[in-house]
Amino acid sequence: MQEMIKVAVDAMGGDNAPDEVIKGVVEAVGLREDIKVFLVGNEELVREKLKAYTYKEAQIEVVGATEVIETAEPPVAAIRQKKDSSIVVALKLVKNGTADAFVSAGSSGAVLAGGQLLVGRIKGVERPPLAPLIPTEKGVSLLIDCGANVDARPSHLVQFAKMGSIYMEHIVGIKNPRVAIVNIGAEEEKGNELVKATFPLLKECKDINFIGSIESREIPHGQADVIVCEAFVGNVILKLYEGVGAVLISKIKGGMMSSLRSKIGALLVKPALKETLKSFDASEYGGAPLLGLKGLVVKTHGSSKAQEVKNSIIQCVTFKEQRINDKIKENILREEG
Repeated sequence: MQEMIKVAVDAMGGDNAPDEVIKGVVEAVGLREDIKVFLVGNEELVREKLKAYTYKEAQIEVVGATEVIETAEPPVAAIRQKKDSSIVVALKLVKNGTADAFVSAGSSGAVLAGGQLLVGRIKGVERPPLAPLIPTEKGVSLLIDCGANVDARPSHLVQFAKMGSIYMEHIVGIKNPRVAIVNIGAEEEKGNELVKATFPLLKECKDINFIGSIESREIPHGQADVIVCEAFVGNVILKLYEGVGAVLISKIKGGMMSSLRSKIGALLVKPALKETLKSFDASEYGGAPLLGLKGLVVKTHGSSKAQEVKNSIIQCVTFKEQRINDKIKENILREEG
């Protein structure tokens, strides 16, 4: 009998909840018969919205939650006080083994805090990093960490590099992925204290393919597969990446509509341009996993539409099939041994 991959989804999290979340869930279970989704949120509202869709009822189970954690709330306090929130109820499904993974477009802070407090870290993992895939000229790279640990230590960054390498090899399929640390120059002696202290440790690490430093301008060219940094730097890179991408797309569209000649040209290049821009659409790659926890926690953009929710659920299936957590455990235990 086919093993079901069970994913708890926060129906109430994000700017477009619950409509786009529910649509994405229905699309995901329509693609694969080995997925079961626990849709967690306002039970009456979620059931009413589901009536608009046709799906196999055995694949979607509604789980009631009467509270919602808002983005502006202090994360740790919200997790502790709102015990019947959609985030807490869904994370507890992962904690007790009812679900294999959790997906949310809700409060980033609450998802990160709840993942650590409720699901818990794999033994030996010092800090779980948030690791999104970002589009590059050559495909995708993993940016690790982009939001979970703003005050990381060198030993944390070494673990990020190891976990990122495991993820890129087994989820994305890149053999011996190139690992680089974000720096302000290529020379080994450059960088702040954290980078200078981490560089030699990565250089000595036999579990990874460390290629040295990477400057931020080289990231979009795909010069490394795993990009290691602490969360402050990673978050700045990610937000700038998204902002520049949005401005460029807007400018291109505006330019194409500026005259009759450009409009005619736009019609001719539209199919090729659409395909090119699709490869730079973050929603194509699902959400960002919080690596190093006992169960999988995936944070999607707050503005996620159905496409990203669907891809995040499929991402959870691959994560489970490839036994990523087992591989991380093996690597950490080998390190401790």
